[in-house]
Formats: sequence, structure tokens, C-alpha cells
Amino acid sequence: MNAMERLSTIEELRRVMARYVYAADHQNWSELASLFTEDGTFTPHNVDGTVLRTMGSPAEIAATIPVSVGPGAVLVHHLFSDEIDVESDTSARGVWAMEDLIKRPARTDADGRPEFTEMHGYGHYRPRFTKVDGTWKIAELVLTRVRVDFTH
Repeated sequence: MNAMERLSTIEELRRVMARYVYAADHQNWSELASLFTEDGTFTPHNVDGTVLRTMGSPAEIAATIPVSVGPGAVLVHHLFSDEIDVESDTSARGVWAMEDLIKRPARTDADGRPEFTEMHGYGHYRPRFTKVDGTWKIAELVLTRVRVDFTH
């Protein structure tokens, strides 16, 4: 792969992640899920490094995230300062600094406890990409957190 091909690939991968956050902000869960490979996974972590959950397919991603977000929520995601390593013509990895904000109406959990109305998070997306039939897809996405602020 020459320098121009590498730069072109890096730009394609940036666009995949831009489409990911655009789909999330617009709560277009089927579009978001379509950015993953058929066996693509998404694993968000808590601030302490423990796994919050692992979603093992695009269908599970599309079904799980909206339940977690809740009805009436407004989402805002920002991506910053990416590092992308193109490993081959069909494989790449990256790290994006990220910030997200969720605002939602007051609600309670199944036990009647109030859930958060606002979350402001900071961390990093760590995707592994695979090129499938000429299109870059997310094969694995790990979200690690350095800070999360909640308002109840």
C-alpha cells in the first residue's frame, strides 16, 4: 500500500466513525448497526475498566442501545484526535478520543429508583475495522471511559 492509498483508507475510516456518531445522535439504530460486520461487537466499559455489557451482533447492538438510552433522549457525540493504523488492505485499528452527552426525561428503574436525566461522558473509542466486499466495517468497537458525570 502506497502513501496515497494509506491516506485514502484513513479518510474512509474517519468517515465510518463519523457516520457512527451521526447515526447515534439521530437515533438511527439500524444505520448504526449497518456499520458493523455481521459478527461485529460493541463493548462499552465503565470508568473503573469493568465491562458494562458486550453486544455480539449488529442486531443486538440495534436492540440494546435504544433501550439503554431510553425514550425521549437527546444524544450528542464528539470525536477528537484520532490515531489510525492501517494494518493491511483489509484490516485497520484506531483510537478516537470521544465525549458524549445524553439528556433524557426523568424516569425510574424497575425498582422505582430514579435514573439519570443527564450523562456527560469522556473516553475513547477503539475500533477494529475489516474491509468487507470493498466497504470498511467495524468488526469490533470498544468504548473505554475516563470520566462520567451523572445528574439525577
